[in-house]
Amino acid sequence: MSKIHHLSRLCALFLFFGIATAQAQPIQSENTALIQPPYLKAGDTVAIVAPSGILQNRSDEVAHAVKLLESWGLHAVIGEHVFSQANHFAGSDAERCEDFQQALDDPKIAAIWCARGGYGTVRILDKLDYTKFKKHPKWLIGYSDITALHNQFHNEGYQTLHALMCTSLPRDISEIEQTVGTFKSALFGMPENYTLKGSADNRIGKATGELVGGNLTILHTMLGSETSIDTSGKILFIEEIGEYKYHIDRMLQSLKRAGYFDDCAGVLVGDMTRLRTNTTLWGSSVEQLILDALAEYDFPIAFNMPAGHEDDNRAMIFGRVVELNVNKEKSSIRYAE
Repeated sequence: MSKIHHLSRLCALFLFFGIATAQAQPIQSENTALIQPPYLKAGDTVAIVAPSGILQNRSDEVAHAVKLLESWGLHAVIGEHVFSQANHFAGSDAERCEDFQQALDDPKIAAIWCARGGYGTVRILDKLDYTKFKKHPKWLIGYSDITALHNQFHNEGYQTLHALMCTSLPRDISEIEQTVGTFKSALFGMPENYTLKGSADNRIGKATGELVGGNLTILHTMLGSETSIDTSGKILFIEEIGEYKYHIDRMLQSLKRAGYFDDCAGVLVGDMTRLRTNTTLWGSSVEQLILDALAEYDFPIAFNMPAGHEDDNRAMIFGRVVELNVNKEKSSIRYAE
């Protein structure tokens, strides 16, 4: 056999085994680096856990959430410590971590639905192990304090679902029909695109990138840690509740000084509600505050995304590539094909 022929066969073998190895890796969308967990189908099981605040006298709300899942043909399991109480928290750090870890590890669980937010998730982040989760990925669902987990899941390489939680459900589901509808659609693999009402404060432009972010306070809390996300080339969603305007500005300034916005592709602003009034008035709207803080950047900024702490909290897949088109009259956010 000639040396040339021998080398040709070796190249062919390397090519074959290289392709086989690539095919054995997790399948990822062409448009995103983050792995998409399997969408849900009838018969799947959702774990309800409480990684943050206490659920005192809220068992009816969790039961209501279980009935909603069952009406969609899903099963629900409730974490052992969901109704535990440890001062401010839904059980001790160890108990909350145990419930969440069991949901991560169980291959029969298709999604992890957080019962509520509040505060406490950051205290268990460094105790979680994603080894078994990566063999059987599943959706994380929640908002507010759950932003910390969204960030961690993204850094592990997985998409998540920013959506309502169990305690978000009113007794009459029809009161938030659109919110629940977008949650179900996203969960079952038909995430909705959105057309947002216009705003004179919108900064016109177009951008494409992974949608990331969440609650501004939690994003700020993650700064300097392994859970802080890289926003380069991404569209950042932010929302907030119950803060002073000066504190919103303080957090934006801190993020800016840390380089958070340097290579950001765009910003999507959700609800900024129930803002507190300081004795020294800020002097401008929260929209103008955001524009002023981000004045040195040229990426588009869209206001009026109905997501955050209000009843109208539309579901969004974080880590999925979206196309943001911002105009004064209206804006749109669409999942890339």
